[in-house]
Order: sequence, then structure tokens, then C-alpha cells
Amino acid sequence: MKTVKFTAMKDGDRDDYAFLTEHEIDYAAKTGERLLDALVQLDEGLSGYKITRLGHSLQAATRAWRDGADTDWIACALLHDIGDIYAPYNHDEYAASILKPFVREQCTWVVEKHGDFQRLYYAHHLGGDPHARDRFAGHHYFDDCDQFCERWDQSSFDPDYDTLPIDFFRPFVLEVFARRAYDPTVIRAGERVPLIDLEIARTRTGASA
Repeated sequence: MKTVKFTAMKDGDRDDYAFLTEHEIDYAAKTGERLLDALVQLDEGLSGYKITRLGHSLQAATRAWRDGADTDWIACALLHDIGDIYAPYNHDEYAASILKPFVREQCTWVVEKHGDFQRLYYAHHLGGDPHARDRFAGHHYFDDCDQFCERWDQSSFDPDYDTLPIDFFRPFVLEVFARRAYDPTVIRAGERVPLIDLEIARTRTGASA
């Protein structure tokens, strides 16, 4: 069977849907590669900053790596703005929906809310509310999002920073998207993992010097 037999889903049978499931699993296994390809398109995204959106994403991931962050945090730092091209007004939610099946709940929440947290740095210049994030005050992951934005996001627009290339981060992305979707041992609901590990950071900084 090269295609299903039906032209309306209600007419499909067991063989049709078994066939589709197998193909969908194969297709999903290549999600990481497709995301890396999509990330490159950020080089053609919104101009005006001193670096491209791709440069910003790579710089955020580089800072995360140098802070000793784990694989989930590094992948999320790299992909947190992946929605800029296709969902400019809710890019944070777009990125979070892609990452959600494959990373910790903690990381998904941070990516999903980082747009509101970033307003702290600029909204007051435009007559907006820089404290939009305050509605999440007291949330279990509030401080994590604050730290994510302060250390890795808002600071990563520096053309002189020693940013690592996209190929360096390929293994992290492929590892994340090779995981079983919604695996409870990956999602780890309610758990908090520090963004920074100073011991690992010292090792990495020495290795990358």
C-alpha cells in the first residue's frame, strides 16, 4: 500500500490507519532536522537588530551552554524564537507547542511565557505594560523564566559575542526530538532543574576557550 484507500477519513479501515501510523512515526523522527532547517530561515527574519534572529538564537543557546545548562535548557534557548517568522504575535506559544512533548514541563512553561517576561525591558518605552509578567507571580517556574530572559534572551543581541555555530547545537536538538513524545520521565511535571551549573560551566568554558 503506497497510499490509503479512502478519500474521507470516516471510510478508512484498520489497514489504512496502521499504514498511516507507521508513516507518521517515520516522519516525526525527522522533526529535529526539520527544525534545524527552519531555524536557518531566521537569518531572513525581522531586521533592525545588530544581529539576525538566527544569530540571537545561537547566542542565547551559547550563553546557556556556557552557563552549564542541561540539554533541555540548551534546546529551548536555541528554539525559543522559532515562531518569529510564522507567528510573530504569539511566537512564544508557537515555540512552546513544538517543544512541549519533548522537554520538561518547566522548560515549556518558560518558553511559553517568555514574551510577557521580556516586556520588562522595553514595554515602558512604547506606552505598554512592562509588568505583564506579574500575573504569574508566585508560579512555580516564575523565577526560572526571569532568569532565562535576563541571562540568555535579553542579553543576546551582541555582534561581538563569541557565538557558537548551529552545527554545534545539532546533537542537542536531535537528542531532544528523538525522545518518546510526552514521556513522563522527560516531562517531569513540577520538577525544577537549575538553569546554571557552575561546575559544568567551568568545564565548558575551559573547553571552549
